[in-house]
Amino acid sequence: MKTLDLATIGGLVAGIFFILSSILMKGQISSFTDAASVMITIGGAFAATLISYPLSDFIKSIKAASLVFKSKQLNEGDIIKKIIELSNIARKEGLLALEEAAESIDDEFMKKGILLIVDGTDPELVRNILETELVFIEGRHKNVQSFWEKVGEFGPAWGMIGTLIGLIAMLKTMNDPSTIGGNMSVALITTLYGSLLANFIALPFANKMKVISESEILLKEVSIEGLLSIQAGENPRVIEEKLKAFLAPSLRNEISKNQDGEEGEING
Repeated sequence: MKTLDLATIGGLVAGIFFILSSILMKGQISSFTDAASVMITIGGAFAATLISYPLSDFIKSIKAASLVFKSKQLNEGDIIKKIIELSNIARKEGLLALEEAAESIDDEFMKKGILLIVDGTDPELVRNILETELVFIEGRHKNVQSFWEKVGEFGPAWGMIGTLIGLIAMLKTMNDPSTIGGNMSVALITTLYGSLLANFIALPFANKMKVISESEILLKEVSIEGLLSIQAGENPRVIEEKLKAFLAPSLRNEISKNQDGEEGEING
């Protein structure tokens, strides 16, 4: 289930507020707006990125920007709980009973692993198949991250190109000193736009995607170990302790507290 990511929304709103506030303290909004500077900085940065990537990757990476506005509920505790539930089913009814349980699972990666186990696939082959898929998932994530890092790299560079173009235009009108200040100001706006594109949009987007990817990869690694433990017929309690080893101590304590709470409610 995905919801709006309040951190991204809040960061963008706060950033816009601080930028506009600082501009208004020093002058007028109109002094910091220039359509030609937007074209050369943002247009140029994305044009250079388009040259750097195949068209299909460019389109996919642009679409992937929407991910930073969505918060997917990735809960390690829920994954471990689900695996323990599956291990209990496997111990009581056998591995074939997992096929029916898999139908209620939304995670296609975990479902694929369960079906491989149900089909009697060799454990080493199950691990190889799932880990290979994991490697390619991580690779696709890194491609998208690198795209936005590249936009962040090109933004300031195109800002500098815009500044140079503005300075050249200014030098051509040096015979009229009254235009120098205005032309210099417009020339420097492109540097501002390039820095904003890099440090307010592109690089934060790339970093948020990296954080999301690391969480997703961790959950899939937990799933692989959990499914292989089920296939090996290990005790659910042993599986739980093994999977908790993937988590930070704070998350382990949180899971233990939740479990204690649930047991208390049941006993109560």
